[in-house]
Amino acid sequence: MTSKQTYSVCFCWRRRFKLALAEAPSEIKTLFEEYSENEFMTPSHLKRFLVEVQRQEKATEEDAQAIIDSFRHFPRRGAGLNLETFFKYLFSDDNPPLLPSHGVHHDMTLPLSHYFIYTGHNSYLTGNQLSSDCSDVPIINALKRGVRVIELDIWPNASKDNIDVLHGRTLTTPVELIRCLRSIKDHAFVASEYPVVITLEDHLTPDLQAKVAEMVTETFGDILFTPNSESVKEFPSPESLKKRIIISTKPPKEYLEAKEKEKGDDSQHEKEKGDDSQHGKALGEDEAWGKEVPSLKGGTIEDYKDYNVDEDLNDEEEFDESDKSHHNEAPEYRRLIAIHAGKPKGGLAECLKVDPDKVRRLSLSEQQLEKAAINHGQQIVRFTQRNILRVYPKGTRIDSSNYNPLIGWMHGAQMVAFNMQGYGRSLWLMHGMFRANGGCGYVKKPNFLLETGPDDEVFNPKAKLPVKTTLKVTVYMGEGWYYDFKHTHFDQYSPPDFYTRVGIAGVPNDTIMKRTKAIEDNWLPTWNEVFEFPLTVPELALLRIEVHEYDMSEKDDFGGQACLPIWELRSGIRAIPLHSQKGDKYNTVKLLMRFEFINN
Repeated sequence: MTSKQTYSVCFCWRRRFKLALAEAPSEIKTLFEEYSENEFMTPSHLKRFLVEVQRQEKATEEDAQAIIDSFRHFPRRGAGLNLETFFKYLFSDDNPPLLPSHGVHHDMTLPLSHYFIYTGHNSYLTGNQLSSDCSDVPIINALKRGVRVIELDIWPNASKDNIDVLHGRTLTTPVELIRCLRSIKDHAFVASEYPVVITLEDHLTPDLQAKVAEMVTETFGDILFTPNSESVKEFPSPESLKKRIIISTKPPKEYLEAKEKEKGDDSQHEKEKGDDSQHGKALGEDEAWGKEVPSLKGGTIEDYKDYNVDEDLNDEEEFDESDKSHHNEAPEYRRLIAIHAGKPKGGLAECLKVDPDKVRRLSLSEQQLEKAAINHGQQIVRFTQRNILRVYPKGTRIDSSNYNPLIGWMHGAQMVAFNMQGYGRSLWLMHGMFRANGGCGYVKKPNFLLETGPDDEVFNPKAKLPVKTTLKVTVYMGEGWYYDFKHTHFDQYSPPDFYTRVGIAGVPNDTIMKRTKAIEDNWLPTWNEVFEFPLTVPELALLRIEVHEYDMSEKDDFGGQACLPIWELRSGIRAIPLHSQKGDKYNTVKLLMRFEFINN
């Protein structure tokens, strides 16, 4: 069965194309013949297929019968699936690449430091970092997606009698703190019941700090977690903090002293703004679907030979733990802080010291981490076994773009903070990581990041490791663009020419992208191409999938993307729903793919 589609060409003649209905690829037909009899797949046949091809070892005939029953409205002869309904099942939403019934399945009783946590940066911004509006809407959107760490920059309002949230010393328009707090309370546990951390960047006088303490206490009431003592020896677990709100910030210090530091920073801030403008052209030259994720392979000591990481640690979160100038602080504000943040003075060595009697949160910019990792990778891993490391985007990302999150994750960083309001390949990786563990916003770190060897050894992010497993990926075909896009969206004069990019984001030795050939003039492209990906650290590997439409004269068009945690990927033939640039799932666009793990 086909239908016809007509495209105008040069106003004087028209091209006609047949729109065929999706047909099962040859390998699917072969598998159907192997697991069927008399052109029908009975419950026992289907069960054998589920066990042997799909690797669903616990599948029963009852499971197979339920699948067959779900297609009873399709006309068929006999009690089973014919080729058409078998193909429809494989390409359906009932055959996803991740198992939705798994839900939260990681051990959630370990300290917070044992988890990667879905973390936002400047969570109140609606757009760029310099001139966009501040609002509670992006906070709500982030919480609905499952983000568990919300960052708020708090400043005195124009009349100095209340508190606003805004990106300081920029043109961003403020939003009232109380509005943000109320929205967090209303939406914190819509997507996940695990705790929400509010990280505060505090630029307040002591009297306004006291006002914040009052607002926070009144807004959250019993769901606010307050520690029994100021110094905590070990962080509590996500399980023990279900449906609780946690405050994390620097211990308050003398306001005037902080103001002096801000004055000193203004000249550097102006310099950064000048640097940003120079980056404008480069930012505008990205491909239509976003800049490629920066590689982690390029970092060498030579790249940073003139760079002193200790000098660069003098940033927004520095504090001196021996500072005695807290006599004006609001004690009720200090009591709210459950996760203490800040940088001890004394350079990187001091920052990464592990105190057996106290845990804390340290913040590093993406650049600071990249450069610190050159000579201090294992110290960072050791620090993150008990303490929390937050990584945030560098100041020149005025367009709210993001960096490669693997630099943080491979060093054990729990809070890899991202601009969630933007879009692009780095953000797709973040979405992919937190599809794991039922999408609850907490993913337990791999054991190798938590273990200490007999000689006090920890994981070395630079080590070249042997291949653990090889992921074999077959890209069969795709469908759905005809229904989700205008028929002239990709090409004014003909159907699209789709190709697929598929690859791995992970540790540097595992990271690679490959692509299929482009299929010309076809809304239902069939590629039937096979790729193999050797993995040394599959526990930190994400499968990247992108579809683009080849355009000879202009930039290729975006046709959808998906990113999946490989450690939760289901073997077998699966239907992969594709998402937009912003991460929203398309109604009907999907790929049919096969995943096989070959142990080395």
